[in-house]
Amino acid sequence: MTNLIDNEVFLAFSTYAAIVIVKMMLMGPLTGYYRITRGAFANEEDLGKTKDKKLLRTHPDVERVRRCHQNDLENVLPFVLIGLLYSLTVPELGTALLHFRLFVASRIFHTVAYVAALPQPSRGLSYILGLLITFSMTYRVLSMVLLL
Repeated sequence: MTNLIDNEVFLAFSTYAAIVIVKMMLMGPLTGYYRITRGAFANEEDLGKTKDKKLLRTHPDVERVRRCHQNDLENVLPFVLIGLLYSLTVPELGTALLHFRLFVASRIFHTVAYVAALPQPSRGLSYILGLLITFSMTYRVLSMVLLL
């Protein structure tokens, strides 16, 4: 195994993994923003001084952002784990960059399509693209391991 600092694929992976992780982390503050601007809080202590129980409710916009965040958790975490293993198989740099860039683009577009409520199949196609990329990297990892 090569030194990871000298592995261009690992360095590229680190960059793109950091991008999607930060994007995923920003969904929490976005949910908070939607809760505040829509007046839809989940807990009594979130009401502040008003204590207006009517604000303990759900709102479609808040739920949309929460579902988008949940979808990120279900897709970004496997990408990061599989991508790390994939990087250790030392694939060709061009192929690895294609995987990483397409995944990041698909997740960013997925978020835009989800939050902005773009018509289907835009969100579905971006989800499927990210899933196929993760499966492609998984295939590479498993084929390398099974050949040993």
